[in-house]
Amino acid sequence: MTRRYEPVDTSRITTFSVKNRRHKMALSGEAGLPGAGASAAELLDAFPDFLGVKALRSVVGVIVEAVRHDRPVVFATGAHLIKVGCSPIIVDLIRRGVVRAVACNGATAIHDVEVAMLGETSEEVAEAIRDGSFGMASETMEFFDTVAKLAHRESIGLGEAVGRLLVQREAPHLGSSIFAAAHQASIPACVHVALGTDTVHMSGGASGEALGAASMHDFRLICDVVSDLGAAASSPVGGVWVNIGSAVIMPEVFLKAVSVARNLGADLDAMCTANFDMIRHYRPGANVVTRPVLPGRGFEVVGHHEILLPLLRQGIIEGLAGKSAKS
Repeated sequence: MTRRYEPVDTSRITTFSVKNRRHKMALSGEAGLPGAGASAAELLDAFPDFLGVKALRSVVGVIVEAVRHDRPVVFATGAHLIKVGCSPIIVDLIRRGVVRAVACNGATAIHDVEVAMLGETSEEVAEAIRDGSFGMASETMEFFDTVAKLAHRESIGLGEAVGRLLVQREAPHLGSSIFAAAHQASIPACVHVALGTDTVHMSGGASGEALGAASMHDFRLICDVVSDLGAAASSPVGGVWVNIGSAVIMPEVFLKAVSVARNLGADLDAMCTANFDMIRHYRPGANVVTRPVLPGRGFEVVGHHEILLPLLRQGIIEGLAGKSAKS
């Protein structure tokens, strides 16, 4: 028999005092209201302590702790951060000794080189693709053809060859180059190429053999870097892997590097990870924030690079200076 439904009698429900309920928001986390002329530390401390801000503060905290305990911080990036003018942030953190290794896809290296050589980069693809001129910049192609030959000749990685050649050629805007900064600081800079995805692969002088060998060198190098992200004998603090704006290539590289490192005996349980991007993607979430790390040691911060990365840098340098009250 079909049941006949009637309005329920809500006078029979059981209630309890709101004072006994667990709450996710409290006045202690409300936004502060710093006045005009407030310091950077005061501004950062005034952010409301919820969701994205809490995640950002957590990332700042683990990076500051890693640096204080001499553990590596690695930035793995896509190209977009360069195209929105954030290269100086990475360069500065390299020079401060915060970032101890960088890794990226091929497009990141291309835009870094063009910024260093020209002070400009990024074409209008929708226009250039119609007449076949997209990606056909002769200077950029020549540079990477030479980089591949240099890497092959010297048995070095693609990233090291990029930085070395930029310095050798005294690129006019060397100070804005992540690869030049890494070369000058003698830290690993690794380029992970997917053949056919980068404009320089269209060059008549491009050597797949040389590019592949140099990129494989960089993969094996980043595996060693990842193997050092665990705790040191003198401290329980681990290193930090920060993925910035790479939705596919770098999360996949990282997952394989973690597997290699653990297969060879590395203990990475103290490692922390973070992902910064404008939207949430499957691979960074799975391959960076959750799968490789213990629960609670991966963080995700969603927003525009040109807003988040200056905040991240400022939080780090304020934290290292002991000026930030919150972490």
